[in-house]
Amino acid sequence: MNTFSKYTIYAILLLAASTQGCKRSFLEPKPLSIYTPDETFQSSAALWATLVACERNARIEFMGDGAPIVTEMIYSDIAVSGSTDKPGPAIDLNQAITPDGDLDNIEYENRIEWYWKEGYRGIRYANTAIHYIDAPQDYTNEGERNHLLGAAYFHRALRYYRLVHQFGDVPAVFFMATEPKLDFYSTKREVILEQLKEDLEFAQEWVPDNVNKGQVTKGAVSHLLTKVNLALGYFDDAIASANNVINGGTYSLMTSRFGTTANDASRNVIWDLHRPENKSLANNREALFLVIDRINLDGNQSGGVQSMRNGLPFWSNAGIVTPAGNRAMSDIHTIELPQVLQYGRGIGRVRPTWYSQHTLWTDDTDLRHAPGNWMRMEDLVYNSPNLKGSDPSYGQPLQKRNANGGLLTTDTIRFWFDWPHYKLFVEDPQRVQPAGGNSDWYVFRLAETLLLRAEAYVWKGDLASAAADINAVRTRAKAQPITTAEVNIGTVLDERARELYYEEPRKTEVTRVAYIFAKTGAASEEGKTYSVANFSENNYFYDRVMAKSDFYNKGVRTNFGINYRMSPYHVLWPVPISAINGNPQGNINQNIGYVGAESNVEPLDYVIDQIGEGD
Repeated sequence: MNTFSKYTIYAILLLAASTQGCKRSFLEPKPLSIYTPDETFQSSAALWATLVACERNARIEFMGDGAPIVTEMIYSDIAVSGSTDKPGPAIDLNQAITPDGDLDNIEYENRIEWYWKEGYRGIRYANTAIHYIDAPQDYTNEGERNHLLGAAYFHRALRYYRLVHQFGDVPAVFFMATEPKLDFYSTKREVILEQLKEDLEFAQEWVPDNVNKGQVTKGAVSHLLTKVNLALGYFDDAIASANNVINGGTYSLMTSRFGTTANDASRNVIWDLHRPENKSLANNREALFLVIDRINLDGNQSGGVQSMRNGLPFWSNAGIVTPAGNRAMSDIHTIELPQVLQYGRGIGRVRPTWYSQHTLWTDDTDLRHAPGNWMRMEDLVYNSPNLKGSDPSYGQPLQKRNANGGLLTTDTIRFWFDWPHYKLFVEDPQRVQPAGGNSDWYVFRLAETLLLRAEAYVWKGDLASAAADINAVRTRAKAQPITTAEVNIGTVLDERARELYYEEPRKTEVTRVAYIFAKTGAASEEGKTYSVANFSENNYFYDRVMAKSDFYNKGVRTNFGINYRMSPYHVLWPVPISAINGNPQGNINQNIGYVGAESNVEPLDYVIDQIGEGD
């Protein structure tokens, strides 16, 4: 028999509550242990963990449907948004790209706000390691401590290098906030870059090359320092930091077959270089800095690079028909001609310009544009099973027009363009319609270092040395060498476009070049000069896009009637209104051309390295 009634239990609980009611301690949690930062970061391993967060932060730029790198590409001379099936994507930039617009939308190929938020998130992680650098008691020597500090400096510098070329003057947060702070001010980009130079020169001394793949290498530090030196106009320093990589003995261009595909006689070294399984090999001496992406990697929710989904045309759409007018293509993987397994299923988020597909490629021997590496729509065949036995086109190469000249596709923007198969093809065993699976991805490699040094030589007027560096990259691809007379900044950017498609942050790099033209007053390849004073109204970035693009400069319209438009002020992205409104006690400047710029104040000319102090 139960001797306790429910009333007895209620009475006991009430008594317990009444005896504790006058003591606030009763309400205070009493955890078994508390991990505060001061306690957690007594171990160097804990600080290294903050840099693992930085590495993950770097990785996700290249991962997933509508990956952020897509935004860098379509905001430049090499590509535009191919999402013509709806209003809203970044097509009419004058209308779609505003401070209070939808600035982080995968479906719109617009990840501008992602770059702002993730840039500062990466800075926060790095600042944590820097702030607590002297807390651990388990360093074996000064070199270990300085290696960790140098790697943290690199990650912070990488984010700031991108931010100042995406957004211009931005808040300089070179400290770990330990209390709420709502009074940030924009800092001059040159001031931020000078601090990055100082930090990277320290890191260059202490960060080794012999580290795990995916970690910061000395080569990566010197490579980033070269970009910073160029941005500051220190061309001799840029050559010196590039020399540290090129002449250091650790790195070299991959000119011979290697890796898992080395014995495939139908392929070549360009194919080998970009195979997912080859990028992190110990004998791949071209890779300076990679992001690591593997199936079931902890914290990886991206579903792989999805490079084929993002970067291929929507070739399987019903909008492509045979000359007889029948639906032409199928992305089913079990059919007789399963092209989806050979090339992947694209939806045309990144639509390369005519410049990227054709104008660039003047050399028939260039492996980067050769059959097998480069795909043309005419390399596909009509593969819809319904055609077999009823349409003579079955199994035949695609045609863009019929015998009368009529188009055989309803959307030449989204459904019909060429692409670098060797770059974008990533096997995808987890999807029946492959989109691009898990793959390590290059962030920096030696080919770019050579092109950075070539650029520095051009700025200095040493065109012979510039041609030699450009030709080192071209010769590896079996392209014909260029002559000294052909060399200018435009030819350097052309070679970058050939070599670094879907790798480099194209908008960032062309904006950096535009700043140098404005800073130096040097004449462009078209003979035009620029000034920092009116940078957002007249700049090399806009002029190059207008010269190279066949969209923004041609009045092209989508099926929804939306014009491809860009303005000179798009050389810089708008600072998201959420960042400005969330900072009521300070003033984060808006870029000229966007609403809110009328409230700008003079940016700071010093870096705040701790709350309330600067140097």
